[in-house]
Amino acid sequence: QVQVVESGGGSVQPGGSLRLSCAASGGIFGINVMGWYRQTPGKQRELVAKITSGGSANYADSVKGRFTIFRDNAKNAVYLQMNSLKPEDTAVYYCNVDYYYWGQGTQVAVSS
Repeated sequence: QVQVVESGGGSVQPGGSLRLSCAASGGIFGINVMGWYRQTPGKQRELVAKITSGGSANYADSVKGRFTIFRDNAKNAVYLQMNSLKPEDTAVYYCNVDYYYWGQGTQVAVSS
C-alpha cells in the first residue's frame, strides 16, 4: 500500500523560511511527477509547484522566485524550500504523487 508522508510544516514570521519534505513508500516505482498543493478553508486546493523525474519544474505565479521544488528520485522524495514567506502562504500543504496519491497534509502558518 502506497504511503505519502509530509513533514516540515510549522509557524513562521513573515519573511521567514520553511522546508517541506515528502516521501512516498510502499512499492511505488518510476514516479513521474511529484508536486505540492495547498488549500485554505473554503477554497479549492491549488497547485504550488510540481516537478518531473527529469527535473522540469513548474510554479504557481504567486510563489515564483520565492519557492523552490526539488526531488531525490532514489528516495522517492520531494522537497519544497519556501523563502520570503507571506501571510497569504498560510495553508495546509499537500504532497501529490503522479496526480493520484496524496499525503495527509502539513500546516504552514505565516503571521507576526
